[in-house]
Amino acid sequence: MTMTRITALSEDSAPLTAAVRPNPDPGPGQVLIRVSVCGVCHTEIDEIEGRTPPPQLPVVPGHQVVGRVAALGKDTVGPALGDRVGVAWIGSACGGCAYCLGDSENLCEEFRATGRDLDGGYAELMVARAAFVHPIPHTLSDSEAAPLLCAGAVGYRALRLTQLSDGGRLGFSGFGASAHIVLQTARHLYPHSSFYVFARSRAARQLALDLGAEWAGDFSQRPPQALDAVIDTTPAWVPVLVALESLAPGGRLVINAIGKNDSIDKEALLQLDYASQLWQEKEIKSVANLTRRDVAEFLKVAAGIPIKPQVSTLPLENANEALVRLNQGGGTGALVLAVS
Repeated sequence: MTMTRITALSEDSAPLTAAVRPNPDPGPGQVLIRVSVCGVCHTEIDEIEGRTPPPQLPVVPGHQVVGRVAALGKDTVGPALGDRVGVAWIGSACGGCAYCLGDSENLCEEFRATGRDLDGGYAELMVARAAFVHPIPHTLSDSEAAPLLCAGAVGYRALRLTQLSDGGRLGFSGFGASAHIVLQTARHLYPHSSFYVFARSRAARQLALDLGAEWAGDFSQRPPQALDAVIDTTPAWVPVLVALESLAPGGRLVINAIGKNDSIDKEALLQLDYASQLWQEKEIKSVANLTRRDVAEFLKVAAGIPIKPQVSTLPLENANEALVRLNQGGGTGALVLAVS
């Protein structure tokens, strides 16, 4: 599937087009992957609508890829033929700048994203740099592993950035593919903590309670206690204001989203209240991309717990339907495309 740009994704939109391309050949240090499944991520919508546009079109989207190594490029070391591997959003970085050397390759100026700067996994075959693919734990099925590569791994990064201590109170603003995985992770890593969820959908709120949340409400409600940290995964500004108001003094809001749709609620943003939403040393931290360390650590953690994400699967030819469904709320859990 190749992508074209549109201004706004709607129920009638079809930004992806099926295309027949020559089979890609892996170059030096690359592997050819026969794709099994690819997760559907809100970042694909951000690419389509221009918040994080591909540098050139058409491009094959998809950055939660699971498949098997079908061929090796020259001088490639690491994965072997037949290995089951995953490819995440981070497709490449320079490896030599201060950010890369300082364990912040996600901030590298030469960061290249799978499915945006490089062709991704909405295809039967794709190439990837061998140093940027990850072995998939045998305890996870292909469909279970796919959302862990982004929704899970970048959520794990956001969780670390909250600086939560065990026993603390953590909120989730939005409860989709990422948050429902991170809540399970947080309950394991911080067993004495309590968790609170804001979500529009009644089904998402019920899922949060089923997964161990202390409280779940919509954005017009407030949790029974002030929160030490909140992870926001929504595409809108109003939840940011709600999260800030819900923080305890010294609390931290971690925004895990590519962009915010200011055409809907710009006026609400202008109503930011210093006393209730910013005062008392509250912090705002953004998440930018993710590192290979995030992915590798999280796959190990997820396999050990184990985390079993809630997954709905559609065939690759229904990719446009999957994107529209995600844009309209997505139901609960994660969406995954079955490729081969």
